[in-house]
Amino acid sequence: MKFKDKNVLVTGSSRGLGRRIALEYAKEGANVIINYNKSKEASEELKKELDEYTGNHLLIEADVSNYSLVEDMFAIISKEFEYLDILVNNAGIYEDSVVWKMDEKIWDNIIQTDLSSVFYCTKFAIQSMRKRGYGRVLNISSVVGQTGAFGTSNYSAAKAGIFGFTKSVAKEVASKKITINSLAVGFIEEGMLLRLPEEVQKSIIKQIPIGRWGKPKELIDTVFFFTSKEASYITGQTINVNGGYYP
Repeated sequence: MKFKDKNVLVTGSSRGLGRRIALEYAKEGANVIINYNKSKEASEELKKELDEYTGNHLLIEADVSNYSLVEDMFAIISKEFEYLDILVNNAGIYEDSVVWKMDEKIWDNIIQTDLSSVFYCTKFAIQSMRKRGYGRVLNISSVVGQTGAFGTSNYSAAKAGIFGFTKSVAKEVASKKITINSLAVGFIEEGMLLRLPEEVQKSIIKQIPIGRWGKPKELIDTVFFFTSKEASYITGQTINVNGGYYP
């Protein structure tokens, strides 16, 4: 029960890696706030699964790309739990396009969902964490923010922005015993990877020195460490979870 009685928000936790992360926190005794935008049915199913474990679990519908809705979500969290111990900024989407064909709406949508949401959620989480003098924030970013990829200028820009945001905020909150780190996640056998064409998957795996996809548990173990009490002297860092993939 590594996280017994800890209040944990995982954004975008209705499916994929976010769902797995939320479930594993519940297994470890945490009170988990499930956040979703459109996947209501999947979120309700996850809530039922989490309720099988110890803890008071909460389901909140909120588009984290919308500042007002994020503010409302944290008002609900504050009413239910008073404070938040751990925030995992996991919500993310992608919509690929070469830059000369990219519509402004596609750019804005990705930046708002993948980057602005990190600012919004972190801002409100930090407010309660500063009062208590404790908190853990972990931002899920991507190796694509370091390497770039064809047709992903919007997604790459958003994920790269997370690295700079993390470093700056770490300096602002360190004196309050709050840590904030980011994960540059490589290709994990879950979620977005599985939606790539088979030929693209074959091309990518050839470039991974370890020679395989990452396993969800390997990512979750990393998430757990950087949101634990033991990680009290690590902040402002970007941790690469990528099997050696540095093209």
